[in-house]
Amino acid sequence: MTFELSQNSMGAWQLKLDEALHVGVTVVRAFPIGAPDEAVSVLSAEGHELLWLEAPLTLPEAQKTAVMTALQAREFMPEIQRVDAVSSFTTPSVWTVQTSRGQAQFVLRGEEDIRRLSGKTLIVADEHGVQFLIRDLPALDRHSRKLLDRFL
Repeated sequence: MTFELSQNSMGAWQLKLDEALHVGVTVVRAFPIGAPDEAVSVLSAEGHELLWLEAPLTLPEAQKTAVMTALQAREFMPEIQRVDAVSSFTTPSVWTVQTSRGQAQFVLRGEEDIRRLSGKTLIVADEHGVQFLIRDLPALDRHSRKLLDRFL
């Protein structure tokens, strides 16, 4: 199937699929945590699937670059690499962490904002709804694990 994914002059993503042009499309990962490099879906402005890409990393370079750029523009989930400090072991508490995008500080409203996705993967949501990923809990340093254990 031939397609072209690009941004128009207004910055909206558009998909030319066969001879039809779909403006305002959204590119989303099918499995963003468990298999982030696998299947990707391109959705219409109304949320209907227009295109399914089973292996986006195997696309020709121009298509792969467009798909990855669209994904990066949409996604923002920094990965927590270290927990430096927690203001209190009761909530709300202020957390200071090192992430894949630098140092961050956020407020954790309650323990329910820490969701366990698997035995070693967590998502921590701050008061503004920003989600931070802990991909491999056992791989964190001892200090970070000790702080997290108070909330799990």
